[in-house]
Amino acid sequence: MAAEAKQTCYEGSAVQSFQFYLEQSGEHEAIVQSVHSLLPAEFKRIGEGKSGLDVLGVGSGGGEVDVQMLSLLQSTFPAVPITADIVEGSAALTENFKALVAKTTSLQKVQFAWHIMHSEDYEKQVKAKGDVKKFDFIHMIQMLYYVDSVADTIKFYHNLLKNNGTLMIIIETAHGGWDTLWKTFKKELCVDAITEYRSSAEVISCLKSQGLKYDEHIIPNTFDITECYDPNSTTGARMLNFMTQTKNFHQSFSQEVRTGILDLLRNKCSTVKDGRVMFNSNTSCILVHA
Repeated sequence: MAAEAKQTCYEGSAVQSFQFYLEQSGEHEAIVQSVHSLLPAEFKRIGEGKSGLDVLGVGSGGGEVDVQMLSLLQSTFPAVPITADIVEGSAALTENFKALVAKTTSLQKVQFAWHIMHSEDYEKQVKAKGDVKKFDFIHMIQMLYYVDSVADTIKFYHNLLKNNGTLMIIIETAHGGWDTLWKTFKKELCVDAITEYRSSAEVISCLKSQGLKYDEHIIPNTFDITECYDPNSTTGARMLNFMTQTKNFHQSFSQEVRTGILDLLRNKCSTVKDGRVMFNSNTSCILVHA
C-alpha cells in the first residue's frame, strides 16, 4: 500500500463496494428525504431577489443527492439561471453523475462545470487563479473524512459563499454507530484513506472556533447488519469490508480484532429488534450561514 497514492475517492472495485453499501443502507434515501424537508425554505431565503444562482458540490460522487437538490432549487426559481460546479475526484462516479443529469429533464437548463479532482486540488487551483467564483449554495456530503484539515477546508469553502449563502455539511453524527466503531478501533481502521475519523463533533468544534453560525439537524437512519454475523454470507462479508474500509475483513484482522469489532457493532453501535441487528447510521446535516 505504501507505494500507492493515498486513495481519497472511489475508483475501481471501491466504486462497486460503495454502490453496494448505498443499496443496502438506504443512506441516500434518508438524506434525500431530509433535503426535501430542510431545503425548500433555505433555498427561498438564499435565492430571494437574485438574478442567477451558483451551486458548488464538493465530493458529489454519482450525483444521486445533487440532482435532487438542483431539481428542487430549479423548481423553486424556475425562471432563474443556475450554474453547478462539481468537484469530485472519482472519474467513474463523475461519469455516473453526467449520465444521471442527461436523463433528468428538470436539469437541462442548468450549466454544469466538472472538476475531476480532489477538494484540496480545487482549493489550490482557485487560489492560483485569483479570479474566485463565489456561490449561493455549497454542499459537502460525506467527504470531510478525506481532507487533511477540516478547519482549513471549512474556512476555504465558507469564504466562497455569497451574501445570504449557505454551506451544507452532511457527516456522521457524533456518538452514532460509525463514530463509535471508527474511534474505538482507530489503530486498526485509520490506516489508509481515512487517517483520522471525524464526526459532527469535530465539525461543530471547528465552526465554533471560527465563530460561524450554524444549525444542526439529525437525519435518522438504521440498516440491517444481521448478515455480518453469518460467516457464510457474501452480503455480510461485503458489508464488513465496506464498514471497515478493507478489501477482506476476515483476512485483514486477527481473530481477536474481528471478534471485538463484531461485538462492538452489536452491543454499542446497533439495536437488536425481532432478532435483527440494526446499525445506527444517523447523519448530521449542518447548515452553515455566510
